[in-house]
Amino acid sequence: MAQEVTLIATAAMGLESLVANEVKQLGYEVEVENGKVIFQAPVSAIPRCNLWLRTGDRVKLKVGVFKASTFDELFESTKALPWEQFIMEDGKFPVSGKSVKSTLYSVPDCQAIVKKAIAERLKLKYGVASTMPESGSLYKVEVAIYKDEAILTLDTSGAGLHKRGYRVGQGEAPLKETMAAALLKLTNWKPEQPLIDPFCGSGTIPIEAALIGQNIAPGFNREFASENWPFVKDQYWEEAFQEAEDKANYDQYLDITGSDIDHNMIKIANDNAKEAGLGDLISWKQMQVKDLSLRKENGYIVGNPPYGQRIGDQEGAAKLYQDLGNIMKQHPTWSVYILTAYEAFEKEYGQKATKKRKLFNGFIQTNYYQYFGKR
Repeated sequence: MAQEVTLIATAAMGLESLVANEVKQLGYEVEVENGKVIFQAPVSAIPRCNLWLRTGDRVKLKVGVFKASTFDELFESTKALPWEQFIMEDGKFPVSGKSVKSTLYSVPDCQAIVKKAIAERLKLKYGVASTMPESGSLYKVEVAIYKDEAILTLDTSGAGLHKRGYRVGQGEAPLKETMAAALLKLTNWKPEQPLIDPFCGSGTIPIEAALIGQNIAPGFNREFASENWPFVKDQYWEEAFQEAEDKANYDQYLDITGSDIDHNMIKIANDNAKEAGLGDLISWKQMQVKDLSLRKENGYIVGNPPYGQRIGDQEGAAKLYQDLGNIMKQHPTWSVYILTAYEAFEKEYGQKATKKRKLFNGFIQTNYYQYFGKR
């Protein structure tokens, strides 16, 4: 087994630089491409990256890359890769695929051919005469073909990294945990400063802020597919979990509040925070935005308010933004960061943003409006 592997941390559009910074902080050199961050690292990086990446979607292991414009090329080049270094004799290896601007455009055919080629290689290496048993650990293979170049990867994460394991309940359109972490990372908030999310919904932004504030690894509360892969040794997982425990700063004081007009959401947010082990660290309040009262200086508002996209919701959204703008005029030392798809946000809020950044929240194109407080 090679001591070094090539890993790909996938990222939502516009968040590549944040994911790249997180990988660099773990000590690995990176190359950034659209939607992904690529890096060479020892196998022990698989547990560390899965545990620590707050803004990345998944960690994939690159098995190979080659040109493939015919099914024969796809089959032979796939079969030539060292699958036995990764997949055990009894491993389950479903294949998913995508093809963009390529001669081989039929994804089901590509998946079937890759599956067959891997099975042939494994049968040869393990001396299996019949079909592979596929009764053991899961190794999700992906074949991604772009302009006739095929990349074959194994998904080391399992469920996407946004699934932190603390969400026991959610509202209608919950913000992904990875996006909430990204919104926080794009601010200059420090753990000792007050932070409020006045539209907290199921509590994702305040919970992610508490995890960041106490430097708690976001993946500490869940499992990963590669925990069951023999080449990713148990020792690597033990060391990664120990490192996460050692680096957590449970004594860090935090002043984080989540509020929402809906008392049901406050209950759900509180339950989610308890599940994350952060029960006493965050204050939850049921209240309207217009009742927001700020008693300290130099705080941060970070929120993902309703966008008013459904018919009849426009007026409500506009009123919400006006109320927030009126309150924040009285508190010039506070910084405000709002993610919304509402086009006239600055007009309703009553002030042009210091800076704005285009981000995709799921498939919705939004702007992240950033107002820097006076220091």
